[in-house]
Amino acid sequence: MDHVSTPLATPLLGVTTVPGDKSISHRAVLFAAMAGGTSVLTGVLDSEDVRSTIEAVRALGATVEAVEATDGSLAASVTGWGGFGPSEPTAPIDCGNSGTTARLLLGVLSGWPVEVTLTGDDSLLRRPMRRVTGPLSRMGAVCVTTEGHLPVTVTGGGLVPVIYESPVASAQVKSAVLLAGLQANGRTVVREPARSRDHTERMLPAFGVEVGVAAETGSCWLDGPAILSAVDLMVPGDPSSAAFLAVAAALVPGSDVRIEGVALNPTRTAFVSVMERMGALIDVVPEEGPGTEPVGTLRVRHGATLRATTIAAEEVPSLVDEIPVLALLASQAEGETRFEEVGELRVKESDRLAAIIDGLVKLGVHAAAHGDTLAVAGAAPPTGGVTLDSLGDHRLAMTWALAGLIADTPVTVERFEAVDVSYPRFLDDLGALASAGGGS
Repeated sequence: MDHVSTPLATPLLGVTTVPGDKSISHRAVLFAAMAGGTSVLTGVLDSEDVRSTIEAVRALGATVEAVEATDGSLAASVTGWGGFGPSEPTAPIDCGNSGTTARLLLGVLSGWPVEVTLTGDDSLLRRPMRRVTGPLSRMGAVCVTTEGHLPVTVTGGGLVPVIYESPVASAQVKSAVLLAGLQANGRTVVREPARSRDHTERMLPAFGVEVGVAAETGSCWLDGPAILSAVDLMVPGDPSSAAFLAVAAALVPGSDVRIEGVALNPTRTAFVSVMERMGALIDVVPEEGPGTEPVGTLRVRHGATLRATTIAAEEVPSLVDEIPVLALLASQAEGETRFEEVGELRVKESDRLAAIIDGLVKLGVHAAAHGDTLAVAGAAPPTGGVTLDSLGDHRLAMTWALAGLIADTPVTVERFEAVDVSYPRFLDDLGALASAGGGS
């Protein structure tokens, strides 16, 4: 499906929410499936990726009853396998486009005496899996990959704990090792070179498993064997989705947008400080919430002048999913913005690094890679009248749609249906804010 994004002559105004956090939704469904008893989950993101996790845990023996709530989220009742462990499915499990589903499941399955094959769509089949299967094999799981990629067949059980020094800061790698450690006899420790998302560390205690954290050494650990217990959980709004509306408000003159109920986890909101450094006007208002994550409101207003900044390597793990849209923001900033050590973009849903550069260049923006550093120069308005391929990547699809709002002529985005992976109602929410500002 193609989407034609047209220049916006009026501001974005109003109050909105974003769908439930994708990373938290995956974990909520998966942990509930692992737990003994029935968990009630609310605010779960209704997207293709999360539905891949739901179907996967069903195939492994969990009972999931999910209904659509009035706000478009899913309310789910999940009865898990608890101490009985997952059932061995009769066919490979299709993880769709979801790397989180595949990598976290590898960790879970490693702890049980089952043989399971995981596969996915063409994009997921190209994403690296050895960064997960390597440490799991050290723990005693047998992981047979396809030249380091999916399909992967994992045979689990009989694990030993490890102290794993991860060469990359990756929440998926960290989570997979910790989840495997739940069935190892002793303490499993993961150390990272930089801080990655900590949703697993925050959520497991709610399910009855304590997780130790030493931020000064980049370490976390848990003691096994341990079985999760059912809990009721609310999923807050996704900050990565909020970032696209926030950048839209920062780009379109006169805009003033409030995004309520957003997860304010500090491992996910580095994009806010980057936007503030660049001149966007942002207020962060924390709120009291019952969940495992800090929650609040983001108010974003258009600033008079945007200026370039440097995103240091240590910031990247906390904003890696927002780099495409921050690169678009950088294209409107005075000077050259540099994103350091972003080679991880090459192994996302697409080669995002190459795709960002290719798209910006087509829009008349000077962008280039110097090794693993992305450089983007501003501040000329994008040249429209071009067609940009999302490559089936939801982050790129939304980024190029925003480019059309500030270009001199419309921008066509190919394969726009990719937004269904994380933010199915993106155009509706953007359109409502535009209508409130007098647009159509």
